[in-house]
Amino acid sequence: MAKKIPVRQCVGCMQMKSKKEMMRVLKTPEDEIVLDVTGKKNGRGAYLCKQKECLLKARKNKGLERSFKMSIPNEVYDYLEKEFDKANE
Repeated sequence: MAKKIPVRQCVGCMQMKSKKEMMRVLKTPEDEIVLDVTGKKNGRGAYLCKQKECLLKARKNKGLERSFKMSIPNEVYDYLEKEFDKANE
């Protein structure tokens, strides 16, 4: 029997992709927003494609705000953009 591949929806472009192709953004129990590279940390996760334009789209359409049911300050998006650049080097 074939193993089922976990699929997640990008909060930027709204496409469904396998978990391996995505970056996980995490809201910790302390309400911090961080990039979860391992995908195993505790907290509420939202997924983004590895392209930076998906992060920019999520910023514009408030995709992360909807996923985490909270407002997200611009500093957090700026931090995520820097982390994205690092992760994609």
